[in-house]
Amino acid sequence: MWYAITALDHADSLQKRLAARPAHLQRLQELQAAGRLLLAGPFPAIDSEDPGPAGFSGSLIVAEFVDLAAAKAWADADPFVAAGVYREVDVRPFRKTLP
Repeated sequence: MWYAITALDHADSLQKRLAARPAHLQRLQELQAAGRLLLAGPFPAIDSEDPGPAGFSGSLIVAEFVDLAAAKAWADADPFVAAGVYREVDVRPFRKTLP
């Protein structure tokens, strides 16, 4: 089943985000290689594709896991969590309808 992982960043966490980004991306690339990643990306803090020093306000990941517990365990192990980028993480089942 698909699960939506929505995370909100701590204020002023851009430097922590940039430092942890390679490890974060590696985990996403592993999901993608396994055919389990639907989409992933950050929420810019301002209305811009490249927010520069304004940074990001959070992230959205939609990926396939065997169950909710597995999705939560994967989200809890994210390098952004360990680095103190995320202040809140929500994981819930997601049913893809379109496209």
